[in-house]
Amino acid sequence: MTDVAAPADTRPRVTISRPVEWCDTDAAGHHHHGAVLRWVEAAEAELLRRHGQAALFGRIPRVRYEVDYRNRLWFGQLVQVELVLARLGEKSIRYDFTVRGEDTVAATGSLTIAFAQPDSPRAEPWPEEVRAALGGQGRT
Repeated sequence: MTDVAAPADTRPRVTISRPVEWCDTDAAGHHHHGAVLRWVEAAEAELLRRHGQAALFGRIPRVRYEVDYRNRLWFGQLVQVELVLARLGEKSIRYDFTVRGEDTVAATGSLTIAFAQPDSPRAEPWPEEVRAALGGQGRT
């Protein structure tokens, strides 16, 4: 398969909104770093459901997570999480994300997942139906 770049505006994306819950905060009073990952994974779940790929759950281990924390978010504040499928590789997907508060970017980063059967120690190529649902014919 040859690499095919998809135009940025056609890549699968989703934006979800959540309030910062009490359990999302830490002793300093603002969001805990782990809350960002939970919000990103909630956005991923929504993106996969919208594209008919909910059956991937249990088969998509996380292999890399990178985040730049830019601003604090406080209890009760509304958060928007934008997740875009940035790269669909042979065996992995990289999502890019932005977490925003009402008037600020709180975090940016990426999450890379792989495709693997539950009992397999190695990543496998994405099934064609997943590739078709999330990105088309070739790798992007």
